[in-house]
Amino acid sequence: MAEHRLPGTPPVALVLRRSARARRISLRISGLDGRVTLTLPRGVPEREALDFARAREDWIRRHLSDRPTEIRPRIGGEIPVEGARRRIVAASGRRVELRGDEIRVPGDAPARRLRAWLRELARDRLSEACRSYAQALGRDHARITLRDPRSRWGSCSSGGALMFSWRLVLAPPRILRYVAAHEVAHLAEMNHSPAFWAHVERLYGPHADARRWLRENGPELHRYRFDG
Repeated sequence: MAEHRLPGTPPVALVLRRSARARRISLRISGLDGRVTLTLPRGVPEREALDFARAREDWIRRHLSDRPTEIRPRIGGEIPVEGARRRIVAASGRRVELRGDEIRVPGDAPARRLRAWLRELARDRLSEACRSYAQALGRDHARITLRDPRSRWGSCSSGGALMFSWRLVLAPPRILRYVAAHEVAHLAEMNHSPAFWAHVERLYGPHADARRWLRENGPELHRYRFDG
């Protein structure tokens, strides 16, 4: 992949991706983080793809401006933890602590400390859920990795390694458990066949509501930026 920019104020970053399966140039703006991706078939010159993007610059900028603004957690602000809004308050100690509807964070680098704490909480919750579901399925999983992917909430490798977005801990617990059940079910079926969904149903129960919640509310979880 290569990166380019549309000039202007502000400049717009473009990611060019070649695909052997692409039959034409296509443009996609991620609903999660606003990433603008140009996909082009092999053999098509980059300049042709860039011309394609320039011709649609007004559309790109309009869609980017319509995206919800980013939220940078700070003392006095709020953040969801396991689906509940928590007010961020300054802590006198060195640890992040959850107390009722407050999350107490040391005043130095609160965003970084919050992110580290949320990742550990996510690891605890996901490890527990995966262990329970794998036992019910009669399968073993390999390591669990936490990342911050743009376009998926989890994955399962052919070797049984599980990957999850740590941002799931911002969502209600039932959503985290659904994604855990979904990926554990792949230990038995590496597809989305009726047999796979039967495993998900057996492990988690009815799941249409959880899938709908992720479609409708998942982008909101990516508004929170912890790099400040």
